[in-house]
Amino acid sequence: MAAPAETLHLYVDGEAQQATPGTTAAELFADEQDIVVARINGTLKDLSTELAEGDDVVPVRIHEPEGLEVLRHSAAHVMAQAVQQLRPDAKLGIGPYITDGFYFDFDVAEPFTPEDLKKLEKSMMKIVKSGQTFRRRVVTHDEALAEMAEEPYKIELLGLSQGPGSGADAAEGASVEVGEGEITIYDNVDRKGETVWKDLCRGPHLLNTKLIANGYALTRTGGAYWRGSEKNPMLQRIYGTAWPTKEQLQEYKDRLAEAERRDHRRLGEELDLFSFPKTIGPGLPVFHPKGGIILREMENYVRERHIAEGFQYVKTPHISKEDLFYTSGHLPYYADGMFPPMEEESVKYRLKAMNCPMHNEIFRSRGRSYRELPLRFFEFGTVYRDEKSGVLQGLTRVRMITQDDSHSYVTKEQAPGEVRHLLNFMLSLLRDFGMSDFYLELSTRDTEGEKKDKFIGTDEQWEEATAILQQVAEETGLDLVPDPGGAAFYGPKISVQAKDAIGRTWQMSTVQYDFNQPARFGLEYQAADGTRQEPVMIHSAKFGSLERFFGVLTEHYAGAFPAWLAPVQVIGIPVAEAFNDYLAEIAAKLRAEGIRVEVDESTDRFPKKIRNAAKEKAPFVLIAGGEDAEHGAVSFRFRDGSQDNGVPVDEAVARIVEHVRSRNNADPTAA
Repeated sequence: MAAPAETLHLYVDGEAQQATPGTTAAELFADEQDIVVARINGTLKDLSTELAEGDDVVPVRIHEPEGLEVLRHSAAHVMAQAVQQLRPDAKLGIGPYITDGFYFDFDVAEPFTPEDLKKLEKSMMKIVKSGQTFRRRVVTHDEALAEMAEEPYKIELLGLSQGPGSGADAAEGASVEVGEGEITIYDNVDRKGETVWKDLCRGPHLLNTKLIANGYALTRTGGAYWRGSEKNPMLQRIYGTAWPTKEQLQEYKDRLAEAERRDHRRLGEELDLFSFPKTIGPGLPVFHPKGGIILREMENYVRERHIAEGFQYVKTPHISKEDLFYTSGHLPYYADGMFPPMEEESVKYRLKAMNCPMHNEIFRSRGRSYRELPLRFFEFGTVYRDEKSGVLQGLTRVRMITQDDSHSYVTKEQAPGEVRHLLNFMLSLLRDFGMSDFYLELSTRDTEGEKKDKFIGTDEQWEEATAILQQVAEETGLDLVPDPGGAAFYGPKISVQAKDAIGRTWQMSTVQYDFNQPARFGLEYQAADGTRQEPVMIHSAKFGSLERFFGVLTEHYAGAFPAWLAPVQVIGIPVAEAFNDYLAEIAAKLRAEGIRVEVDESTDRFPKKIRNAAKEKAPFVLIAGGEDAEHGAVSFRFRDGSQDNGVPVDEAVARIVEHVRSRNNADPTAA
């Protein structure tokens, strides 16, 4: 028998390196405490993994995205251990990492209280300081069933892992528990070498609980149906966050506080923009007069831009015979997203969930020639989606959606140019509203997963359409992120992801290539050679929906909308009642120029009027007192607190009008 090799030959971060047989990744990186896991031959593994000849090892540091995920997953285990110490009867659900944090679901007799969270954080700190080791064990299916016998939800996941698929997509976050390959259990082992807690888990994890340090917090609780189904038990979910340091945790809390300050739901109420009356129903907003002004300004500008870009405005009904959506293919593929049918005179109707089938009917209402192409239809079409109440989120996730929806019908040769035209149009329109930090996402079909059967079309069609979108997206110079499986059933799409003022990302515009509906509707045009040809259909929505964009803009500007969008652009405040008429005359001049202006003639004292104007977030406040009236002037007060005093009235009016008409998104200021 050959003697074992005395040296391991490894590739560490791309460099050749030697090590002693039996060396673990932890020993390899012993001098670098911020390395928490390693990618070995492309797979993320614990640092306790013993290395083998020829391994390609890439260290992952705690501040990197994958390092943060491992930190948060390990913190979730510590939290679950603390929960079962506090509530020994608690049954474990799933506990994955999520963006900026983690959660764990529990089946408990009583919901968790804020006091419980405080107790749990203290228990977690004891576990963290005790320095428990995370130890991975490979087990058989039968062994896992035996060890998890007291955990019914784990037993269910194990059962699903033996059926079709791996069970990894059995529920949100299930992939951290079960999946392809080995079944593993992670033990939390104390300093005596005794297992004090364990869970079914795929890992990887930190070496030791001490690495969690003190940069964690439990943030909130909520309810969640097991495996996301209302037919299953309601579990109690605890959310938390974890960061490498306490300072980073505080920075995160500060970001949350800023996000709360900008929350469009709160601002919508404070600024009297919109509401969600319970008598109307969840996810169905009503816009108040001030919110209606903002919507009108948005719609007017977007309509003007579409017409300038060669679109023709159309209008379609809110309901349709159900058969139309079978023709388009949305039924049965999209049935779960549509409201149930209504029946009238033995004919079934549906609230429309999309506008495209009706635009197709406009296209085929008469013969079309190649000379008409590209033919571009556009409308503000209100569609209805049967969103579950648990996912509704203010204006950003609603059941009534007003889309700035357009459909371009082009020849096959025109398709790349039209996609380019639409993408450039989208980006310019978003910039016009003050959003300028973007990246793109390319959504393609799922060719292997459980969703693969929902996509229609040939391989050649998908490859050609995807290649066109990818080429055009890359031409923009923006980062392009792949989104496999995220396409619509009828073709791939590009989505514009925009960052707001505090760095959060929102999906905004989309452009989708459709090789399905033209064939299903029998759409044709007469080509130059006299033959009948099928057009390519390209869907686009510049904002996604007006409601969502309204919510995003509200948070982007923290309610302090640019002057051209602000519902009240100017508030006049007289220093005393004697100057009411003087300011009223100035207000009349502004109204004659189309400026939205109010004069505060209330009996409130002057300082309170100033505070009220600040709460209204009006971009211009005009103040008039004795000296102003004597010299035919007015004084400006701006949002940033700066002032410009004694400005002649005609000059003041001209400055306001110019700022508004130029659609300047910057705040006016005297600074």
